Amino acid sequence: MPLTRGLVINGQEVPASSGRTTGDTSPWSGDVYAEVAAGTPDDVRRAVDAADAAFEAWAATKPAERRRIFLRAAQIMTERAADIVTLMAEEVGGIAPWAGFNAHLAADILLEAAAEVTRPTGQTLATNASGVHSTQVRVPKGVIAAISPWNAPVILGVRSVAMPIAMGNTVVMKPSEDAPIACGLLVSDVLHEAGLPPGVLNVVTNDPADAPEVVSALIADPRVRMVNFTGSTEIGRAIGVQAARHLKPAVLELGGKNALLVLEDADVDYAVDAAVFGSFMNAGQICMCVDRVIVHRAVAEEFTAKFADRVRALSYGDPGDPGTAVGPVVNPAAAARIAALVADAVAHGAELAAGTGLIEKPGTLIRPVVLTGVTKEMKIYYDEIFGPATVIHTVDSADEAVALANDTPYGLTAGVITENLAGGLEVAGRLRTGIVHVNDQSIGDEPQAPFGGVKSSGYGRFGGQAGAEAFTDTRWVTAQAVGHAHFPI
Repeated sequence: MPLTRGLVINGQEVPASSGRTTGDTSPWSGDVYAEVAAGTPDDVRRAVDAADAAFEAWAATKPAERRRIFLRAAQIMTERAADIVTLMAEEVGGIAPWAGFNAHLAADILLEAAAEVTRPTGQTLATNASGVHSTQVRVPKGVIAAISPWNAPVILGVRSVAMPIAMGNTVVMKPSEDAPIACGLLVSDVLHEAGLPPGVLNVVTNDPADAPEVVSALIADPRVRMVNFTGSTEIGRAIGVQAARHLKPAVLELGGKNALLVLEDADVDYAVDAAVFGSFMNAGQICMCVDRVIVHRAVAEEFTAKFADRVRALSYGDPGDPGTAVGPVVNPAAAARIAALVADAVAHGAELAAGTGLIEKPGTLIRPVVLTGVTKEMKIYYDEIFGPATVIHTVDSADEAVALANDTPYGLTAGVITENLAGGLEVAGRLRTGIVHVNDQSIGDEPQAPFGGVKSSGYGRFGGQAGAEAFTDTRWVTAQAVGHAHFPI
């Protein structure tokens, strides 16, 4: 029998107001893994009611108590690592190393939130007014809407709520329809078990067909003061427009067309290892994955041969098999989109150095693909792949590599591989991305680091001090003794 889960409103698990549920389907077995409540705009209002009612008391909660809750939540998350491996294999087809990493980094995000609770929240300002004490302080915004994705479900589910709550806000969370448990209800379970008071975190799951009206109701509610969203650029753009229409700030972490630059002096074997991991971890379904490997012609032949050999040898298939390196993609529609990108490239003259681009049983599996000879006329040149495929481009100089890396509407992350660290830093400084790693591939995340992109990869930052500032308002406060002020009229 599938699991059955409800909404979480005011600390209680409840059915949707409509009484409806929606299936949460496993991408590997095709079976319904769970039935979750199909929330409606009425349920959004109930959740915002609870979050709004809880805000004042939570914002006034002593820092030590807030920190204690997050420290306990990190411990619980770590203890649940084995359960998370099973959950992610069933719900999103995640292989065990990826699921274990999700549990580990999610616990670290909770620890970072605990640390941020007691960091300084303001500063004393210079003032020209005599007898006046002038300060700048950070204060909670109120109710925050958090919309979390399926691809790194535990990491990004926790990230969407941890810092907002740590800073004294309350949250209404709408998890992805493809991972409502891993990126929503699990996060709620952990935080409530750790002692989070009712109403501080509320979770509204929904049927995919109802997503637009559920999200619109959440953003439009006047008590919701901010939105954070991680997901595709297409949906993120629509959410940003809605938030702007209601004069609400947003943190949007969106898609990427990330490049790994392999320079002339690179250690080729090291570069191959980096490219394999960066391209195919989680079947390429990470916003930071390497979509393009840009290789200097001096090492291109050697790199391409070794990289293609490594990719052809990757085990792929059942995410529950500990030996699997590349699992299925999240659903048949995603598989069809990826296969179409590969087919279009091949039809226009690209060559397959590895893989076939064909969909295999159970309809969500694609053998890892490497393409060469990709040109601007092919859709895959500019479109984000978000699947188990990557492209090799050959260039004649570092300048050409930089120009090609920047030839994209996206700007999330990049990697540069070189034996010349100073030269690598110089190249990194010319890349138009929010993140860049020298002598590493493009996937990297630490909870204390500012995380986000530029251009069509979004705006705003999660993580550490940047995240704390994003989820608070800056307030100017002055104080003086009665009678010191002079009023000219």
